[in-house]
Order: sequence, then C-alpha cells, then structure tokens
Amino acid sequence: MEAPLALYRRYRPETFAEVIGQDHVTEPLRAALANNRVNHAYLFSGPRGCGKTTSARILARALNCEKAPIADPCGECDSCRDLARGGPGSIDVIEIDAASHGGVDDARDLREKAFFAPVRSRYKVYIIDEAHMVSPQGFNALLKLVEEPPPHLRFIFATTEPEKVIPTIRSRTHHYPFRLIPPRLLSSYLSELCEKEGVSIEPAALPLVVRAGGGSARDTMSVLDQLLGGAGADGVTHALATGLLGYTPDSLLDEVVDAFSAGDGASVFGVVDKVIETGQDPRRFTEDLLRRLRDLVIIAAVPDASTTGLIDVPEDAAERLTAQASRYGVAGLSRAADLFATGLTEMRGATAPRLLLELICARVLLPGADHSTDGLMARLDRLERRVEITGGVPAPASGPPGEAAAANQYRSSLAARPVSSTAAATPPSGSAARDDQPAPVIPEATAQTSAPAADDVPNATPAPAAPAPP
Repeated sequence: MEAPLALYRRYRPETFAEVIGQDHVTEPLRAALANNRVNHAYLFSGPRGCGKTTSARILARALNCEKAPIADPCGECDSCRDLARGGPGSIDVIEIDAASHGGVDDARDLREKAFFAPVRSRYKVYIIDEAHMVSPQGFNALLKLVEEPPPHLRFIFATTEPEKVIPTIRSRTHHYPFRLIPPRLLSSYLSELCEKEGVSIEPAALPLVVRAGGGSARDTMSVLDQLLGGAGADGVTHALATGLLGYTPDSLLDEVVDAFSAGDGASVFGVVDKVIETGQDPRRFTEDLLRRLRDLVIIAAVPDASTTGLIDVPEDAAERLTAQASRYGVAGLSRAADLFATGLTEMRGATAPRLLLELICARVLLPGADHSTDGLMARLDRLERRVEITGGVPAPASGPPGEAAAANQYRSSLAARPVSSTAAATPPSGSAARDDQPAPVIPEATAQTSAPAADDVPNATPAPAAPAPP
C-alpha cells in the first residue's frame, strides 16, 4: 500500500474560490478571466507557501479551459483534467525552476521554443518559479519576448523577492502581491482539514500549529501533517503539539508569571532550572514568556480581548490570563515585557543563554533597583494594588527600602491632609481664638508637604488672619 501524498499536495486548491486569504488577488484575476482581459505576463510575489505557484496553475487551467472565457476552470474538459490535482500535466503548460534554469543559455532555449504554437490548448503558458534566481543576462535575453510575445504565449513569474526581478521585466507584467494568511482564517481551515481527515484536534493545539507555520499555508499544513501522523487515539492534543513543536508548556508559563507577580524569586529561578533540566531551549522559553506577557498586556488593556479575537486562546485559558493580568498590574507587565524583549535580542548568538535568562529574571524581580520611569510606575502600581487588597496604607517594612520610603511619605500625606484641610476651611467651634492662646508652631517643611494649597481643595475658603497682639 502506497503512502498518501503530503497534506499540502492532497488539498492543493484547484479553483480561485478554494484559495484562502488572497481575495485581493483572486477576485481581480477572476474578473479579468471572465471579461477576457488577461494580460500576456504576470508577476506573482509574496512569502513562501502562500499560493503563488498554485494560483499560476489555476490561471493556466482557466486560460486553456474549453469554456473560456470563464472565471474558474470547469474541471471537465481534457485540459482541466490534465492540469487537475494529481493529473498528468499538459504539454502546453511548462513549469520552469529558475534556480536551475536561470542562465542566459536557458533563456535563449526558451525563446526559441516559445514561438512554436501550442499542441492541444489555446495558449502556451510558461510558469517561471523562483524568478528572482534568473540572472540579469537571462532576463535581458527574455526581455523582447516578454515585451512583444506571440498571441499564443503567456508568462507567469512567481517569486519571493520581486525587487530582484529587473525593472524592465517588472514594468511589462501585471504585479499581484500575495500576503501571509491571517491566523484566525488559517485556524478554521485547519479545523476543516482535520474533519476531512477524521482526526480530532484540541482547540488549544490549533494556535501552536498556526504559530509554527508563520502564516504560510504550505508550512502550516506540513506541521499539521506531522502532528496527524503522530496522533494517537485522542487525536492531536495540546501536549503532543507542545512536545513535537518544542514550545514551553502552559503550566511552566503560569508558574513563572505567578512567581513574578508575587515577587517570589525562589520560584522564578526554580522554573528556570526546570527549563534547563528538561532540555528546553532558553531562547524558546524567553520567546514564549514574552508572548505570554504580550497577551497579558493586551488583556489588561482590553478585558474582552479573547472574545473579540485580539488574542487567540481557549476560554479556560482566557479566564486564567485575566486573573494573572489583574494580579500583576499593567505597569509591571509592561516593564517585564520590555526587559524580556531586550534580553531576547541579547540572547541571540550568546554562549551562555541561561545566564542571560537568569539576569533578566533578576531585573524583573527588582523594580526597586530600577530608577527609570518604568521602575517607578511598577513600584507605584504595586503599592496601589497592596492598598486595594489590605484596605489601608501598606506597612513600611513589607517591601524594599524604596517602597518603604514611598509608603512613609504616602502615610504622612494621608494623615496630614484631612486635618490641615479641615482646619483651614472651618473655624474652631465657639468663640474666636483667644488672644492669649499661642498659635501652634508648624515646621516649615511639614507645612509645605502636608498642608494643601487653597487651589487644591475644592470650595475651600482662605483661613481668617489671626488678630495682631495688643
């Protein structure tokens, strides 16, 4: 029994309607085919695996369909069956790999054969893949043919680097830029493929597959094909995807984020030791943790981010992330994300990635030693959350020296503000102040810090001046 074809070959689109994520390209091409306004040369550019060569084959099928002009090939005529998925191919549709046929001699050979009429079809179509590999001399040899081809000739250039195609060729083609496929669209497409394959997949595993594919349909389907091949009776689980793709388990990420929010250094460095002892890459752990911090920052700013699609996480994970974001605080999350983003750049090419990871964790754990604006905001955020939890002013000895000084100043300002404002706004009960009663002496520094200005107190009236002594 023969092994099945790769997943991306078994489900290669045969019409423009089946191509996902490229409506900005497929719709104009369908309109041009239906109106019989097809150009003699096209340039398809974009990232790898996003449908350039597939769209070129569909365009060739539609051009040579017996029912042309038509937006989509009929799939019934001889030409459509020859160029269908798994078909024998057509002698009039020639695919050339420019990586191995990009010299001037190959271009001259193509130019000599191009003038011969097609054997069975209406057009002779040349699909030149990896067109940026054609040498400048080869492009110059094709220039006149691309500029003024015979009526039966059509060119389709596909490339990932359109800037390397010489301008004289680009100016004679219709350029269609392809894009990476959006994650949500790719996730739904993968779910449909799993249903067709009869294999279940956990919703939590889909974002990992999409992330590993990087927006490329072919790369994503290759990753899914690997997971489908290794799936057991339970199908593609989150644990299987995490293990095969090398991502950090969610349990470790939850543990380290909770340790950061609690300021528990022992737990943080314990997680780092687990990462090393289990053989995981510190760089991958840092990248995964940075992505988790990014999700927490978004949830802290937009509480319904999981339902609106700003972050792609399951419902149970969304509740867990919301709780983590509320415990950590926006300022602390932003500061930690900045530190890990900077550290991830420093870790590339480093000889001791574990050492750098531990230093990053130490910086995150010590906001009191950070005198920048981010460090100050992180300390204030921690104080505010402590006040909300305890219902009062935090004790000075409960945090680092920097936080203790801030707490003392905060305590003195809260204690002095109500008394001073009341004394300034309300005269003493009974008669006016006696002449023989000395006024209380207030130190100048205390008066400046504790007594608020009249402008700061709403509807406050200035205190009456004391009468001069006789």
